[in-house]
Parts: sequence; C-alpha cells; structure tokens
Amino acid sequence: MILRPYMLAGAFAALAFGAMAAPAGKPVLASDIPVAHTPPGPNGWGRTFPAPVLATCTEPLVSGAPDLRGIWRIIDHNGKPPQKGEHLYNYAERIEQCGDRIVDMGGGQIADARADGTEKNAVRDVSVRDFKTPILAIASYENGVFILRPKSQPGVEVRRWLDPEGRMIWTRPDYGRMLLERIGGPNDAYTRPE
Repeated sequence: MILRPYMLAGAFAALAFGAMAAPAGKPVLASDIPVAHTPPGPNGWGRTFPAPVLATCTEPLVSGAPDLRGIWRIIDHNGKPPQKGEHLYNYAERIEQCGDRIVDMGGGQIADARADGTEKNAVRDVSVRDFKTPILAIASYENGVFILRPKSQPGVEVRRWLDPEGRMIWTRPDYGRMLLERIGGPNDAYTRPE
C-alpha cells in the first residue's frame, strides 16, 4: 500500500473531529448515521467544509462503487485549466462513501444519498444555484460510475468516475467535462481559497 500525504492527514483530522473507529465487534453502518443537509443561508456551508459525515462508518463500499473518497479540485474544464476569475477556478469538493451511501460537498451544498437507484434514498436538499429551491436526485452506481439523475429533469445525468491515473472525471450538462485531482482525504479539513 502506498501511503499518500492525504491519508495521514485524514487520520489526524478524524481524531480532531472525534471520528474514532467503532469498538471491536460493533460495526457502524451507513444507515446508522443521520442524513446530512445543506445548512440554511445564502452560501450553504460557505468556504470551509463542515465536519465529515461518514467518518465513523465501518461498512465497506458496495461492489461496483468507484472509490471517489477524498477532496478534489478541478485541473481541467472542457480541455483547459480553469482561469482566475472563472466560476470553477478555486472549486473543490469532498466526497465521502460508506456502503452504498455517498456524501458530496461542493460549492456550499451537501448532497447525501444512498446510491441504490431509488427515490426513497435520493438526494433531497436545495439547489446550489440559490440554496432555496428543493432538489430531488436519484443516485446509483452503474459500471463503476456514480450517477445522479435529477427527478425534475428527465434524461439529465451528472456522472463521476475515475480515469486510469486515479483522477476523477465529472460530467454535467451545464458545465461539460471536468477533470479533478485528489488533494486530500475524505476526513481532512479544507477551506477554499478566495
């Protein structure tokens, strides 16, 4: 196993947030942890990620789920690096996973769902566009790809998967194709630069 800096930092961050492993013999399942939602306000959680949601979960990832855990930043947007002043220039997101559950924090929004393809366990939160408009997005893992399908937009898909170099590819109709590099672990603290 290769020990990467974000893995070590994540272990210390988990201790700082009180996210200790479950006592021996007592697993913590994804269903044991309450669903997280975007905090009210004009910017959601703002520039600093909230405490990790799934840090105490011990359930292994389900078969077929891409391991997207970590903090990611965009290095390429539709074939070129984001430029200073562009919306995605300092964008970063944190993804946590456990069992079939996935929590994606980006742009002030929290999207927390079970990637089981059901409406019952879909993302039920607010839009990152105004932090007021309710959203419902069905989540699934399909052939190594994480897919979100907004219920109000039939045929629309937001997709995330890993390329052979371990970078994340993220596609969505409104932004196109983005390539992201992992810059930290899922339990690391992070504040987006201005």
